Amino acid sequence: MSKNGSKVGCWIAVAVMAFLLLGSVLTNIGLTAALFAGSPAADNDYPEDEAPVFEEIWSYGYGDTKVVRIDLTGVIMRGQHQRLFGYEPDMVETILGQIRAATLDSEVEAILLEVDSPGGSVTPSDEIYAALQHFKAEDEGRVVLVFIRDLGASGAYYAAMAGDYIMAEPTAIVGSVGVIMQTLNMKGLGDKIGLSSVTIASGENKDMLNPFKDVNPVHMAMLQELVDGMQNRFASIVMESRGLESRALLDGRIFSASQAMELNFIDGVGYWQDALDKLAFLLNVDDIYLVRYETKRSFFESLMSSKLPHLPSFNAMEPPRFMYLWNP
Repeated sequence: MSKNGSKVGCWIAVAVMAFLLLGSVLTNIGLTAALFAGSPAADNDYPEDEAPVFEEIWSYGYGDTKVVRIDLTGVIMRGQHQRLFGYEPDMVETILGQIRAATLDSEVEAILLEVDSPGGSVTPSDEIYAALQHFKAEDEGRVVLVFIRDLGASGAYYAAMAGDYIMAEPTAIVGSVGVIMQTLNMKGLGDKIGLSSVTIASGENKDMLNPFKDVNPVHMAMLQELVDGMQNRFASIVMESRGLESRALLDGRIFSASQAMELNFIDGVGYWQDALDKLAFLLNVDDIYLVRYETKRSFFESLMSSKLPHLPSFNAMEPPRFMYLWNP
C-alpha cells in the first residue's frame, strides 16, 4: 500500500472513532437526563393542562397594570418538531396554554398578541380565536390588542378578530380571508412511468383525491361545499368583528397596512411603542407592566433542547388539509 493510501486509511479510522465517541457522549447525556428528570407527574398536585404554570419574565414597563405578551409566529399548525433529543413543544398548545394561564390570573388585564404569521390550519386558528374571546369574557374590563409585525394573514387574521384593537406596522401585509385546500394529482406521470395505485376502500368516496386517479367532479363538488362552509364562518366572523357590510373584499386578497386601515380591516398603523401607548390608553392607565411567559426547564431539559441543523421534511403521502393560509 502506498503512503498516501495509508494516510487516508488512518484518517478514516480516526473519523470513525470520533463519530463513535460523539455518539457515546450524546447517549450518556440522554440517559443521564432521563435519570434526573424522573416522572414529572409525581411532582405536581394539580392538572398541568387545566391550570398551566409558566415562568413570568418581566419584559417591559413600570406600571401597575399587568399585560401578557403572547407570540403568534409562523404557520399555525399542530405537531411537534424533532430536536436532537425529544421534540419541540406543540406551538398551538403552547399558545393556548399561555392564553389559559393569562385567563386564570386575575391580575392580568390585557393580552398583547404579537402576530407574524401566514395563518395555518382551520381548527387551531379557530381555537386561538375562541380562547382569546374566553379571556375577555372572564372579566368584561379585559382587553386584547393585536399587533401585526410583518404578516397577519388568513388564520392569523382570523385569530386577530378577537382583538379589541388591531395595529399593524407600516410595511405589514394583512388579510387573505379565505380557505384553501391543495393536493397533487400524478395520474399523467403515473401513466408515463407505469405507476398506479392499488386501493381497497369501503366506499366510492373513501378514496377521494387519490393522486393516481383522474379527479372526480363529484368529489370536487363535495369538497368545495366544505370549503364554502368554512369560508362562510370566516367571513361572518370578520364582518361582525370589523363591522363590514359586504363580503366583496373577503375573497382571499391581501392588503398593505395603509389599505387595510382605509378599508377598516385594522384600526391603526404604527410600531411596537405605538401599540403599547394605545394599550395603555384602552386600559385608561399611564403605564403598563408587560410580562412574557416561558416554560420552566431544568438544566438537562435545556441541554437536550439544542437542535442539529436539518432540512425541511416533505411527505408526499401527507393528506391534503383545509387551511386558513396565505400560500402564494
